[in-house]
Amino acid sequence: MTVNFEYVGVDVSETLTAFTKEKLEKLFNRYEFLISATVHFKKEESQHDSGKICNIELSLPGPRIFATSNERNYEVAVKETINDLERQLKKRKQVYKTY
Repeated sequence: MTVNFEYVGVDVSETLTAFTKEKLEKLFNRYEFLISATVHFKKEESQHDSGKICNIELSLPGPRIFATSNERNYEVAVKETINDLERQLKKRKQVYKTY
């Protein structure tokens, strides 16, 4: 499992990195065809209620899968993004099943 983290305008956080890796590890264990993940954390200054943005892009055979969310804190944004990715992966897994 290869995970690359990019922090744009945000201080690097070891706890956030560990939290995200833990959540992504579950996806990598469930879907064996995943190759790697790229995670971007950004902060949007113009939005006061939310503004904590998490983008995750997964590499796998075929087109890449991408999801993003904008929430009040990064942990919630990571959970929402991974939920979106899991929904997409369930659809994609149907393509890889052998009958």
